Amino acid sequence: MQLSEILRRVAAGEIGADEAEKLIAANSPVIDLAEACLDLDRARRCGLPEVIFAEGKTTKQVIEIAAAMIDAGQPLFVSRVSPEQAHALCDAHPRATFHDSARTVTLGRNCDGELSGCVSVVSAGTSDLPVAEEAAITAEWMGARVERVTDVGVAGLHRLMRRLDTLRASNVVVVVAGMEGALPSVVGGLLAQPIIAVPTSVGYGTHLGGITTLLAMMTSCAAGISVVNIDNGFGAGVAAALINRLGG
Repeated sequence: MQLSEILRRVAAGEIGADEAEKLIAANSPVIDLAEACLDLDRARRCGLPEVIFAEGKTTKQVIEIAAAMIDAGQPLFVSRVSPEQAHALCDAHPRATFHDSARTVTLGRNCDGELSGCVSVVSAGTSDLPVAEEAAITAEWMGARVERVTDVGVAGLHRLMRRLDTLRASNVVVVVAGMEGALPSVVGGLLAQPIIAVPTSVGYGTHLGGITTLLAMMTSCAAGISVVNIDNGFGAGVAAALINRLGG
């Protein structure tokens, strides 16, 4: 029951203060668990519900939080799951899907109706695919139709040129790359769409675990490029899906 309805009933004399207090408590947007506090109002405020970041959590904690979200009628997205966590979740909730390459588990979608618009997710190399797939699965979960363009890095730009029609038909493009991080700059020089660049931790020694790539993308001379943190496919997928909603 909405808070406005509870207050209306109080004002109309239909219920007293004690009953109103109980109704407000029962309709709280927060669920307190032993080791977590779920924010059930986040979808209304931010456009997507809470997402469970599984890395660093025990399997028991992930199962408990996921069960509470499902019981509350919220769509489920669990990121950075280990195989053990994923199999436990799918055993507990057989309708859930484990996207092993993206290291995510989903149940339901954070959207109404069919997938719409288009987000292209471009990966420079096959080693970048786990991060690219995290972005793609996230955007799909949020209601975007996703086109995947894989292994088109700057070592062979003719591969990218063959896919430009696909990219130009998209509302937003996510570009995932490691090493020297040059691909978003190249794509940014060819497209009018907003571009979200994702640096990955794929690379040799002076790549510094993705820091070189991050700095290269942040200093791109191509306009219209936004950059998320290293390996943050989830953040890129959310941003792309929100932009895609604006594009229809």
